[in-house]
Amino acid sequence: MKRANVIGVAGAGAWGMALANAAAAAGRGVVLWGRDAGRMQAFAATRRSDRLPGVDLARVVEATAELDDLAQCDAILVAVPAQSSREAAMRLAALPGSAPLVSCAKGIERGTHAFMTEVLGQAAPGRQTAILSGPSFAGDVAAGLPTAVTLGSTDEGLARALCDALRGPSLRLYHSTDVRGVEIGGAAKNVLAIACGVAVGRGLGASAAAALVARGFAELRRFGEAFGARGSTLMGLSGLGDLVLTCSSAQSRNFAFGQALGRGVSVAEAGAGKLAEGVFTALALIELARERGVDMPIANCVEGLIEGSLDVAAAVGALLARPQKGEE
Repeated sequence: MKRANVIGVAGAGAWGMALANAAAAAGRGVVLWGRDAGRMQAFAATRRSDRLPGVDLARVVEATAELDDLAQCDAILVAVPAQSSREAAMRLAALPGSAPLVSCAKGIERGTHAFMTEVLGQAAPGRQTAILSGPSFAGDVAAGLPTAVTLGSTDEGLARALCDALRGPSLRLYHSTDVRGVEIGGAAKNVLAIACGVAVGRGLGASAAAALVARGFAELRRFGEAFGARGSTLMGLSGLGDLVLTCSSAQSRNFAFGQALGRGVSVAEAGAGKLAEGVFTALALIELARERGVDMPIANCVEGLIEGSLDVAAAVGALLARPQKGEE
């Protein structure tokens, strides 16, 4: 693939707006699509969105509710939630052209257990696919603060071309052919971040939070290795890097969700408002872990909290009561 000169962004939430601004800063033409016509019309006029307060949409970005406007793009960033990615990809598949689709969601599809590039590939079989992931808050990226992420594709040439197209003054991209490793880091860390949020919300102290990050990474690594992910990927931006960011800040929706649970808020109340991808990924992650015989006690507890089979006190007790073992 030659370097993309026009980048499409499908999804006009906070992450879609951030990516649109990043692509504009890289000197690309940008088309930002959202399904709500009235909202996109207002977005185009005011350059402001309630999804990302205080940040203006770059003037060069074309905001539209017409899906056909994405047909002119050389690559399309799919910036919708993980569980909505299949529907979005099916709609994009009907557009003329062969622009590659880049998943910008971090999750595993419930029911099918499909990773994000698998979802895109199944829904849009005529398109090349890639995954963008790493430690990145939408507000930071949209505001042009320094950020580094990983872009993975089984086609190294495609990965390099996309990195070149999106690289800007404040956004650094690393390319990888370890697609599964990149996807697993983003999906698993969301679930583990909920556990760290619970610890903070419960007032368990900094020592407990640090232990959860370290032992959570051990779980992420075991899971990734079971699917053939490279150790260097899991130790990199899209694995350890994203885990550290998401487990340490209330800017993370998953951390904030867990923090609310730790304070005694119900799952329904904690989940009201901003989407926490880890809530929807937890069950799929645990089901896949069981299929591969991967031990993930922290993620298991998170799944129990979400599904209602555990309360916070029982989850903490279950982790502390695990048999003594050597660190691995």
